[in-house]
Amino acid sequence: MQQNFFICASSIAQRAGIAALRGAEADVAHMRRVYDQRRRFMVSRLRELGFGIAVEPTGAFHVFANARHSAPDSYRLAFDILEQAHVGVAPGIDFGPHGEGYLRFSYANSLENIAEGLRRIEGYLGR
Repeated sequence: MQQNFFICASSIAQRAGIAALRGAEADVAHMRRVYDQRRRFMVSRLRELGFGIAVEPTGAFHVFANARHSAPDSYRLAFDILEQAHVGVAPGIDFGPHGEGYLRFSYANSLENIAEGLRRIEGYLGR
């Protein structure tokens, strides 16, 4: 029985998904605008802070940024930012050996929280 619950989405979730696909055009358009605003803000601020962004994201809600100007070890840098600035970022090394030296930032939060997180990272980098 447990296997049947976890092997796929429940029938209730499937029906909710169908309803969302059929009647949520306005909400989807609104959220696309919101995420685009967050994305543009984050990319701009990260560049101001010296992070390199060779390819701007066009899907999902993450920015993969070159952080080598701060430290070569992305794992250590991510944890140092967490401990010192209280901001969670993902170390690039978690995404394979070519990700070393990068950090992944999420913009799946409010614009206010994103701005605050980037302000804290700016303070961290200024130390």
